[in-house]
Amino acid sequence: QVQLVESGGGLVQPGGSLRLSCAASRIIFNIYLMGWYRQAPGKQRELVATITSGGNTNYADSAKGRFTISRDDAKNTVNLQMNSLNPEDTAVYYCNAVYRSISQWGQGTQVTVSS
Repeated sequence: QVQLVESGGGLVQPGGSLRLSCAASRIIFNIYLMGWYRQAPGKQRELVATITSGGNTNYADSAKGRFTISRDDAKNTVNLQMNSLNPEDTAVYYCNAVYRSISQWGQGTQVTVSS
């Protein structure tokens, strides 16, 4: 079974930056569509960004210009660099791996943006 482990979350002040990482195991990583999603309290989980096996990226409007998703197939990791964070970015961030009918989620990492 695919395993995804997120790290890098924490508390950051408005305007600050964080870098999230997701380490994948038990997976042929380079064939998977990888993504980051987030869920704020009382809200539905929403897309943040995705990156295909070929490196094509897609971002939610809220993430464009501030967040950058990247992948390292040699290390089986996908990263999310988040800059210019604001309190509306506070959420649990989840890593997702998709290949055909397979969709696997990590356990999530909390990001809190507060002064």
